[in-house]
Amino acid sequence: MGKLLDRRKAISHFGKLPDSGTVEHCSMSSDVLGVNKDFSVYLPNGYEESDERYPVLYLLHPAGGTHEMWISMGQLPQIADDTIRSGMMLPMIIVLPDASGDAEYHLGKHLGFFSVPGWDYEAYFHNELIPLIDSNYRTIADKKHRAITGASMGGEASISYAQKHPDLYGASCAMSGIVGHPEQSQMAQSDKDYADSLIANNPSAFVEKATPEIVGKLKSIRWYTDCGDNDFFYEGNIEFFLAMKNKGIPIDYRMRSGVHGWYYWVTGLAPILHFISIGFAK
Repeated sequence: MGKLLDRRKAISHFGKLPDSGTVEHCSMSSDVLGVNKDFSVYLPNGYEESDERYPVLYLLHPAGGTHEMWISMGQLPQIADDTIRSGMMLPMIIVLPDASGDAEYHLGKHLGFFSVPGWDYEAYFHNELIPLIDSNYRTIADKKHRAITGASMGGEASISYAQKHPDLYGASCAMSGIVGHPEQSQMAQSDKDYADSLIANNPSAFVEKATPEIVGKLKSIRWYTDCGDNDFFYEGNIEFFLAMKNKGIPIDYRMRSGVHGWYYWVTGLAPILHFISIGFAK
């Protein structure tokens, strides 16, 4: 099992309001991957002063970035703080895992949240990262209080992880997920292992093949997808929505005006945090 190596507060160059949360940058050793992996954690205001336990959200980044991208590009700390202040979000721990590649622009070998030959990322995530978070942070470590979301590459993984592990996640939300048509991804065209992993974990195919027993388990998860009307992957996301409806699995679907990029994901994050909070509060 992985071991926590480092845990330090992130340095902010912007003025913070008194009731703001904090961000930690962390490093852990992974026995599964045989390397040290970084991740970040958002802690809501009041975490350090209390002994309270909190629900936890795993927020997955798109390809071409790292665990810090949701902080620098995605404005996560500010959005989470503002949404908590508005009363539309429960205070929660938000974990930002890293699935960046080893090449330039964080692409190339080892890119992605799915396992590829010689790199069992999914075993690392579920057998090492989640247990490490639950043992080092005051999480409420059960299905109802654990959720997952992500954008693009992270969007597909947020669906697939919940499909494969319905006992772990109470909610799964995808923004602009690479669903159904991975050949449209430029990264997939240049990396066969990455492309194969996207195809092997196609959420629509999983639903279409699901047995009645699996469908019953999928119904125990709160599902939410959001994809822009001018996104590369809007057709695949619609196909996933229809596959879910055909199986009788409830799902919230959003299609706003927009393309595949950070403006769409930044503006869509607060509604997802609200949706997840409703599940945590039930």
